[in-house]
Amino acid sequence: MNQASGMGRVASMGWLLAGLLLMPMLACAKAPDTRAAVLVVGDSLSAAHNIPAASGWVNLLQQRVKQQIKAPPAIINASISGETTAGALTRLPGLLEKHRPSVVVIELGGNDALRGLTPAQLQGNLEKMIVASQKAGAKVLLLGIDVPPNYGPAYRQRLRQTYAALAKQYDVPLLPFLLEGVALKPNLMQADGLHPTAAAQPQVLDNVWPLLKPLL
Repeated sequence: MNQASGMGRVASMGWLLAGLLLMPMLACAKAPDTRAAVLVVGDSLSAAHNIPAASGWVNLLQQRVKQQIKAPPAIINASISGETTAGALTRLPGLLEKHRPSVVVIELGGNDALRGLTPAQLQGNLEKMIVASQKAGAKVLLLGIDVPPNYGPAYRQRLRQTYAALAKQYDVPLLPFLLEGVALKPNLMQADGLHPTAAAQPQVLDNVWPLLKPLL
């Protein structure tokens, strides 16, 4: 083998090695973010309480994203009837690690209020959930709730201010009241006066959708 051909072969090997080293770097640079899940963490209002699960607004959301979103995300419903902000806060780290959501929808607070927790306690738990979700790289949508009038106007106002303050502080979209257009209509509420009927679920989804769609 003469010197010229030897040098040519060495050069070829050099280019080959450089190409092999460069390929993983290019793949990493071009690889898209594959996280495409919406995690809904809520209570009975999102857990289809006392109605067929298929008719709940979260299940209807799965159908809507398939129809309207080109690359529809998976919808993970981690809502539990009776859930409180403290309980959800405990579960959230595991849910974030397991599902790696791109969006976290937080619908909580009703059970805290019914159990007499102060708005300050509610705010502290929700704040930690928002921070944890954002640190995990997810966008957050906050869904506000209200309580029956017998709780008094002062408490209800403090509750509304809690959600508004969190939304402003952490720059997250807020739906002030999940059951807007539903709660005051007896034909759309169950006998307990707290939970919407199956017929009300499309309206609940329509309340959420305008704020959720831009996050997708």
